[in-house]
Amino acid sequence: MNIRSIGARLTIWYTSLLTLTFIFLGSFSYGLLTYNLSRDMDFALNNIAEVMAQRALDQSTPFIPSDVEKLFHRFFGFSHLDLHIDLLDPSGRRDSRHFPSRSRKLFLSPEVLKNASQGLPTFETVEFSGSRPVRIMTMPVIEAGRIVNLVQVGMSLENMYKTRQNFLLIMASVLPLVLLLAGGGGWLMAHRTLKPVDQITRTAQRISGEHLDERLQETGTGDELDRLAKTFNNMLGRVGDTFYQMRQFTADASHELQTPLTILKGEMEVALRSQRSLEEYQRVLKSGLEEIDRINHLVGGLLLLARADAGVIRLDLRSVALKQLVLEVREQMKVVADDHNVSLHSNLPESVSVRGDQEYLRRLLLNLVDNAVKYTPAGGKVTLSLHSDTGWASLKISDTGIGLSCEEQERIFSRFYRANDTRSRNEKGVGLGLNIVRSIVEAHKGQILVKSTPGQGSTFTVTLPINPSPASHSS
Repeated sequence: MNIRSIGARLTIWYTSLLTLTFIFLGSFSYGLLTYNLSRDMDFALNNIAEVMAQRALDQSTPFIPSDVEKLFHRFFGFSHLDLHIDLLDPSGRRDSRHFPSRSRKLFLSPEVLKNASQGLPTFETVEFSGSRPVRIMTMPVIEAGRIVNLVQVGMSLENMYKTRQNFLLIMASVLPLVLLLAGGGGWLMAHRTLKPVDQITRTAQRISGEHLDERLQETGTGDELDRLAKTFNNMLGRVGDTFYQMRQFTADASHELQTPLTILKGEMEVALRSQRSLEEYQRVLKSGLEEIDRINHLVGGLLLLARADAGVIRLDLRSVALKQLVLEVREQMKVVADDHNVSLHSNLPESVSVRGDQEYLRRLLLNLVDNAVKYTPAGGKVTLSLHSDTGWASLKISDTGIGLSCEEQERIFSRFYRANDTRSRNEKGVGLGLNIVRSIVEAHKGQILVKSTPGQGSTFTVTLPINPSPASHSS
């Protein structure tokens, strides 16, 4: 049977466990009761037999029935049932001098006679037809080192059997009540305990992409379910932020793609409305190629960022000499810098190698230098420097450009973000460059920081782990 309700399963498990515990404790108690009753009976029979043995040695004081009644009442605390008492000679024949003939002759087995001949007392349980078993204690009476009599004391086990039966009846009567109370209490406890889970379920059912502001009610108790609610609320917060970023990302990407496509479509439509000269067609085609390059650049950046988000950027890890790479990037960007009337400088006092993907690191430097050149006014300066310290290589790209405010520094690495001053300067770009830079740095287990002062310039610092030298590997 498949029970889907956790509350029902907890109730069944709780009731079953309590039932097994009750049965175990009941069985243990029943065994302990039986053991104590048997031990107490043997102890009392032994004491009575010792008293009778002492009286048997006193030939002048014979036992009478009233004495036996008092003796049993003294040791058992209640009147006897089917009392058996006898005095025998060493051969096992009854000695009628002390006990009346109305007493039933007790059973005397060869084993008992053998033990008695050796001076050992014997306990045994004997069954008589038509009555309960009788517990018998046979004790030799020794005088002057010689066995003169055998004392037998027996008592019916009916009282003990009735006590055990009453115990079992009580247990059987209590068990259904215990199961009923345990089942009801277990169900109430499970229902009360799992009530927050029902609230979590109802809240989760209401949550959708349009209602990510829903939150679970926290009880403040600090228990497991309260921690679950807090964790769920934190998760909802992260999911909400992710949804917002995805929506913003989709909107920005659509906008950035729509602009070049609109320009491209408009120019094509204008070119086709009437006959144009060869130069005009070439201009339209050249403009279209520029927009296609812009779209291609945007799509390539989005693909790289998608791979970074999925954690599947594949790096061709090799030893990369950063000094040589910086010099190559400086020469490559010199044309762009000259076009903006910005001077490029480098400060490369030492050679440092890192383990990384050379093409990705080249793209990282190109993006940073391109940003620095584009946002530095004419006559400004961009400096590339390289240093190493305690296992880390530091690349710094400093400029004397427009700088960034504190708010802009916090958002500069966001996708599609461009500073207001940047937009006002009509610089080309889609706002993915620095986000791509950060993704490349993180893929290389490094970090990037920015320090900037509005109107004075900015410094981007990239730190990467230094590639261990061959000597350090051999050591």
